[in-house]
Amino acid sequence: MLSLADVEAARERIDGVVRHTPLEYSHTFSEMTGADVHLKLENFQRTGAFKIRGATNRIATLSEEEREAGVVTASAGNHAQGVALAATRSGVDSTIVMPEHAPISKVKATERYGGRAVLHGVDYAEAQAKAHEIEREERRTYVHAFDDEQVMAGQGTIGLEIVEDCPAVETVVVPVGGGGLISGIATAVTGLKPEVRVIGVQAEGAASLPASLRAGEVRERDSVNTIADGIATRRVGDLPFEVIRERVDEVVTVTDEEIAVALTYLLERAKTLVEGAGAVPLAALLFEAFDYEEGETVVPALCGGNIDTNQLTTVLVRGLVETGRYLKIRTVLRDRPGALQDLVEIISDHRANIYAIQHDRTSRDVAMNEADVEIDIETRGHDHIDEVLGALRGAGYPVEVLA
Repeated sequence: MLSLADVEAARERIDGVVRHTPLEYSHTFSEMTGADVHLKLENFQRTGAFKIRGATNRIATLSEEEREAGVVTASAGNHAQGVALAATRSGVDSTIVMPEHAPISKVKATERYGGRAVLHGVDYAEAQAKAHEIEREERRTYVHAFDDEQVMAGQGTIGLEIVEDCPAVETVVVPVGGGGLISGIATAVTGLKPEVRVIGVQAEGAASLPASLRAGEVRERDSVNTIADGIATRRVGDLPFEVIRERVDEVVTVTDEEIAVALTYLLERAKTLVEGAGAVPLAALLFEAFDYEEGETVVPALCGGNIDTNQLTTVLVRGLVETGRYLKIRTVLRDRPGALQDLVEIISDHRANIYAIQHDRTSRDVAMNEADVEIDIETRGHDHIDEVLGALRGAGYPVEVLA
């Protein structure tokens, strides 16, 4: 099984390529949770995520023959960029197979780091099948995203940094997709400080690990659906699973709504941009997915910051909705002069700000002498929303909440 010595050896190999990322105390999140919260900012890593650690370590262990043949992998994002840059820095040719509908920003980033991007298949599974085909035909070495001990050891160097930078750490919270990250971190942290808890967190729409732990063997989901695309895997790897069973104390889940709130708070309160997977550990802490003591020193590992701009907009709106900062309503007005003004005045009188109004008198959903109106409103919390809705309904408006 993966050992502390493996992780320490990996740190020697990746030195000079990988950044020692910051670990910062958060007054805001400590105050919100009652814990002593320190954020491991792996979103500041080269390529924007932790994946370069494992990729660099794996490529550093290639034989001369393997280096000449090059490497291949499949990925929709962070692992692709990590392998591309690590291979280029080592003078090794890399081919990265990505699904045909992978975000163009991630495809271009992979190419800028020196990888040859091949678009194939509708999802990761089809891209992976193509990558293995290239592996056989071109005799390349396949660099697995998580089911590889050298990759796991590279990711575990985060754990070494956490213990060094926060010696008082009592609990480390880590996102889980395929399990390579948490297996490496757990090996490092518990190897140095056996008393430290390691908590794994999965997105509810991609949670295969709890069922696997109950069954005592790896179980695979039929599908995944989550905004945390960086950990949207159907199953954990076989090698990580054995380490997780041995060294991880608890595995919990969070919803997409909770992830969106955590991401929004990180951007607004900590001025830190993360992707969905990066917000998962903080979401587990904020929404008390696991138990902790008042003042307990907790380190959420924010594993990456590569979020697509379009997805960021969607996630932020969801976060604002969940925190009572955004309200979208639909109502019906009499189609007469001044009707819209009367509605707007009620909203204004209750100190709510209107983002946008859509006024449609041709809608088939209303009578001929009525108009359908949708309004996007900026609010200041759930109590404020209740106040605005109460005023509108009290004035006789039939209000439907859309968001």
